[in-house]
Amino acid sequence: MDKLQIDIEAICSQIEALRRERQQLSTGAIAPAGDSPQAIADAYRRHARETAQVSAEVKGIDDAIAALSAQLNQKQQLSVNLQRISPMEQQVEEGRELARGHAERINELAAQLSGEVKELKAIADQISPSYWQVYYKPFITGFKSISVPYVRSDGDVWTIVNRVV
Repeated sequence: MDKLQIDIEAICSQIEALRRERQQLSTGAIAPAGDSPQAIADAYRRHARETAQVSAEVKGIDDAIAALSAQLNQKQQLSVNLQRISPMEQQVEEGRELARGHAERINELAAQLSGEVKELKAIADQISPSYWQVYYKPFITGFKSISVPYVRSDGDVWTIVNRVV
């Protein structure tokens, strides 16, 4: 909850900084550097270039403010929802998030382990006949029952199963 509040405050301060920056950007009045036609044309061209650049910066700032405002609304809504949740429900949700991270890591490790086991089995299959002839015993045994854990969820209940490699 504290991290959420810190995020909300950071977004608010960033929006305020962008609004101040936007106010500082302005296009000045055209001031021709003389009365000659060339000076007047140059002044208008320079003003058009500066106005285009400032307009692009203002557009970028407006887009950033809009994106941050949407993010702020989302986080404020989440904050309101969390305030309605009981402390026990909040603790359960935090635990689920931690568990989700561990489950993802277990599944990544299981996939890596599965690959390693398959590579080991391929090597064993390749050298086993020669190994028998040299050492009179098997190189590796037990490949028929090798499995790795895998975590799956239907949304409410999580299940750890063993996948045979």
